[in-house]
Amino acid sequence: MDSVAFEDVAVNFTWEEYALLDPFQKNLYRDVMQETIRNLVSVGKWEDQTIGDQYKNPPKI
Repeated sequence: MDSVAFEDVAVNFTWEEYALLDPFQKNLYRDVMQETIRNLVSVGKWEDQTIGDQYKNPPKI
């Protein structure tokens, strides 16, 4: 079985796409990305904390 990297499971929006999300969608996005990070941490596949920080505090648009 191949390893799974964060980039394989992450959903990334451009600034323009993110701006189109309503508040519920932005919160859902943040929650899903944080859960993804927690799951990768739990299986020992997480190394870069700086990526996690960007999902703790998504951009304010």
